[in-house]
Amino acid sequence: MKKNVWMGMVLVLALVAGMAFAPARTASAQVGVPITGTFTDALGGVGTFAGNFDITRFVARNGQLLAVGSLTGTLTDSLGNVIGSITQAVTIPVLGGTGTCDVLHLTLGPLDLDLLGLQVHLDQVVLDIVAQSGAGQLLGNLVCAVAHLLDGGGPLTSIANLLNQILRIVG
Repeated sequence: MKKNVWMGMVLVLALVAGMAFAPARTASAQVGVPITGTFTDALGGVGTFAGNFDITRFVARNGQLLAVGSLTGTLTDSLGNVIGSITQAVTIPVLGGTGTCDVLHLTLGPLDLDLLGLQVHLDQVVLDIVAQSGAGQLLGNLVCAVAHLLDGGGPLTSIANLLNQILRIVG
């Protein structure tokens, strides 16, 4: 999970950096993120991958913000020979997949009681209930889902919509 979190953060940073320096495009809205890495084949041979992840849209699904697009690139063996290419539809998490939603914020002012000579003083009381959503957070996921039934999916949907607007502007 930590690898996905870091990959998602790197993806967002690359997206923001790419938007700052990207030339204007007139084709379909997408932002390319360079991807490189190494691999080991079934026979134990080591090689490298160099390609691009073209983000076409963002979606919020099951409490996670996801980037949807296609991964294209080439596989090269240890001698530098191209041994293959790949074009694959990919959906990856952008954020760590967790979030919070405010359920209740209640503030009660100070209270002073005088009951037949017994004095009771209660200072201000603040009650905050926040649900934590994400993998393995069953009750938090349920409470967040119920809290956002009428508002279009909650904050991740809003973030996905904003990122999609940015993609349309850049593209």
